Amino acid sequence: MTSIDLNADLGEGFGRWRLTDDERLLSVVTSANVACGFHAGDAATMRRVCELAAERGVRIGAQVSYRDLAGFGRRAMDVPPAELTAEVAYQIGALEVFARAAGARVAYVKPHGALYNRVVRDEEQAGAVVDGVLLADAALPVLGLPGSRLLELAGKAGLPVVPEAFADRAYTDEGTLVPRRQEGAVVTDPASVVARSVDLARSGEVGTHSGRRIGVRARSLCLHGDTPGAVDLARRVRDGLEAAGIRVEAFA
Repeated sequence: MTSIDLNADLGEGFGRWRLTDDERLLSVVTSANVACGFHAGDAATMRRVCELAAERGVRIGAQVSYRDLAGFGRRAMDVPPAELTAEVAYQIGALEVFARAAGARVAYVKPHGALYNRVVRDEEQAGAVVDGVLLADAALPVLGLPGSRLLELAGKAGLPVVPEAFADRAYTDEGTLVPRRQEGAVVTDPASVVARSVDLARSGEVGTHSGRRIGVRARSLCLHGDTPGAVDLARRVRDGLEAAGIRVEAFA
């Protein structure tokens, strides 16, 4: 039986502001990318999400980003490699405290937003992220885009690599994500998202923005928790995968 992991970005609030419906999403996904305070999230939110995830057996991942609360981590930044390495390790370490207190542990690392897109091609920034993961825990899997410099360098450093795909994002012919500022970058039709999810899990392929089909071999499927109707969409995707005979389970 084919299997796939479902991950979502969670804990994306700050103080009294809440963006993601963490409790309901944790009843659907198998892996939780928890914001570590640099693009969103605060200590109380991180602790709460870790406790909820541990109760439900959902794997906890550190979603590391550039230090950009005002821009939600989606603004391009030039951070010196040594500084980025330290900040990645810092974020993982902060989340690990709350994961362990909840009886779990940080099970993997995934970059967020601008950092995620930057390390697809930027070797220096990708290397800094890898060094940060190694500094925190040399056995942590790294979740990222197939064919990215990040996964290439992580693999060379001996870190487990986990390629992921996006059911609700449009792809370029080169296998990268269409920038959010471009029309059609986010797939909003629920039926299309479900169909793409099943197709990705079964065939390892996805249709691009131009209509071509490209290979996207993924062990994990990302669903964005900050989109309208995210919980209902996540449930429909999981139900669609299971109805197609695809087992939904964590990779870590």
